[in-house]
Amino acid sequence: MIPSDEDWMRHALLLAEKASSMGEVPVGAVLVKDDVLIAEGWNCPIGTNDPTAHAEIVALRAAGARLGNYRLVDTVLYVTLEPCVMCMGAIVHARVKRLVFGAPDPKRGAVCSALQLANTEFLNHKVEYRGGVLEEDCGLLLRQFFQERR
Repeated sequence: MIPSDEDWMRHALLLAEKASSMGEVPVGAVLVKDDVLIAEGWNCPIGTNDPTAHAEIVALRAAGARLGNYRLVDTVLYVTLEPCVMCMGAIVHARVKRLVFGAPDPKRGAVCSALQLANTEFLNHKVEYRGGVLEEDCGLLLRQFFQERR
């Protein structure tokens, strides 16, 4: 049976929960090629003292190392939160074919919310995207995380 977008997002949610248990903002990411898991990541900038260690960047780095190429052509990236501008830039440069995200980020989202980088004319690669996959579950995890810290 071929996993669906929802199946892969559930896997990303498990990774987001792992980030949360480590005191990190709960975001998880899974990179898939030909319906096979290539790499995964979760937010870890606090634990690694690395401001670029967002879930997407961690997954892209692991995928590049595994595939031996910085171009991740014909891959799909699943992430529980709409990527920020840094992550969206990396996704474009990596040539990810398709992006699937859970919760939108109206304040910092760079796919189609605060910025619309998936639809700009100045980028030389267009990333297909689908937002709102398991949006309620993804959003709830983030809301609970921040409520516990206030």
